[in-house]
Amino acid sequence: MLVRRCPWRSIQLHQLWCPRQIHTREAIHDKRWPGWQVIIGIEVHAQIKSRRKLFSESSTSRPGEIPNTTVSTFDSAFPGTLPTLNPKCVELAVRTALALNSKVHHQSAFDRKHYFYSDLPAGYQITQRYSPLASGGYLKLSKGDVSVGIQQIQLEQDTAKSTFDGLRRTSLIDLNRAGSGLMEIVSEPHMRSPEEAADYVRTLQAVLRCVGSSDGNMEQGSFRCDVNVSINKHGQPHGTRCEIKNLNSVKFMTVAITSEVFRHIELLQSGYSVSQDTRGFDENKAETFKLRSKADSPDYRYMPDPNIPPLLLSEEYIETIRKTMPDLPDTTRVRLRNLGLSERDTDVLMAVDSGHEVGFDGELGKGAVTYFDSLAQQRDPRVVVNWMTHELIGQLTARKETFSDNPVSVEQLGELIDLVQDGKITGTSGKLLLKHIIANRSLSAPSVLVQELSLEAVSEDDNASTRAWCVEAIEALPEEAEAVRQGNPRVLNKLVGKVMQLSRGRADAQNARVVLEDVLRK
Repeated sequence: MLVRRCPWRSIQLHQLWCPRQIHTREAIHDKRWPGWQVIIGIEVHAQIKSRRKLFSESSTSRPGEIPNTTVSTFDSAFPGTLPTLNPKCVELAVRTALALNSKVHHQSAFDRKHYFYSDLPAGYQITQRYSPLASGGYLKLSKGDVSVGIQQIQLEQDTAKSTFDGLRRTSLIDLNRAGSGLMEIVSEPHMRSPEEAADYVRTLQAVLRCVGSSDGNMEQGSFRCDVNVSINKHGQPHGTRCEIKNLNSVKFMTVAITSEVFRHIELLQSGYSVSQDTRGFDENKAETFKLRSKADSPDYRYMPDPNIPPLLLSEEYIETIRKTMPDLPDTTRVRLRNLGLSERDTDVLMAVDSGHEVGFDGELGKGAVTYFDSLAQQRDPRVVVNWMTHELIGQLTARKETFSDNPVSVEQLGELIDLVQDGKITGTSGKLLLKHIIANRSLSAPSVLVQELSLEAVSEDDNASTRAWCVEAIEALPEEAEAVRQGNPRVLNKLVGKVMQLSRGRADAQNARVVLEDVLRK
């Protein structure tokens, strides 16, 4: 009898039996559960931001599209259809692996994961469970000196979307999402609190957006988390873990972890054992509920996909991607601080930037940091960031708009800043001008608008205009004027404000103060 060696089976057995290194950290004492240690690992499914799906020519669906309109015959599992790998998905996954300090394998392979469910047309999902694209690596969290290890990164298909109609008691299937490219990023169980888990997810979102591989939008379902939780007494072996499926917000994830920890503690203190369950999370009750036990888990019967050859990546290909990688968040933070920005301004700028729109197929969106870099050319970075964070972003926020809605071009804001710095308009007039551009979506140059709106600054030599506004302000606020004459200088600020209002920001505030004091003395 001829016996053939199966490389895939060898890999599977090696992963099952190969001893894994146990990660140890100093004991963390949490007042919420004294004496207990919490162990957390997270599996993230991030949708790859590519125009095409992973194995078909269909367009990747967007939120709000008509159901079952971006579906190919392969996505719907018509017999005889064959997969064609999208190279852009591979490139973006390699970007992610390099950003997470992972080892990109020169050879990886695709498996079929078999299970029956209505949102899986083929009856199996194409994934890379046993021969992933990359393995190892780590992600440094933003708070504390904590790094979370990465176990592996694999490519896989997304499933369709099922929606239960309670009135008709039927499930509706939308195949638009079926076959979209996913990256499954599996962390090591290195997190020790719900807050660390939240930090990991937010930091990972920022990295994926930075390299352009995913928009990381949890609300729209393009970034989903499965969280594994176990507890043990300090110094004792890890306890039985439970998995909480499909968490779609950082807030709900922290609540779910906290609820699960207290559930484990209550069971163990009552003399019961924790069964290895797969659980869901009830947002209304703020508690987890059982979906199935380990004994009920399906046998996925993994097998190599016979229609897809091994994925071979040359060292030259990997290095080309490495050399064209955009700056990662930590590198950007250091660069901004070196430009003289305060920690607060840097945090604000990067927080706004973390929500920037990610383009398709690695096209990086024009976020706040890119906008700042263009604006700071030949200008004082501290002046630029002040106008961006306090004025531009402040006015957008007041209008309940985000930075992606920003109608002010780099050229417009740059010219506005130059006009203020050169003394051609006052800072107050600059703010009014910025408000006008945002409200009217004006495309005109600020210098033209200054003439149209009569916002030119009054020169220091033109004391006649300033004096006239000061006299008018004193007449409009006689009680405040009298208070200043009686020796209360703080009230003078109100008079200065009135002068600025009457002049529509054209007067110089310091000069107005001097003229007011002179008029009041007489």
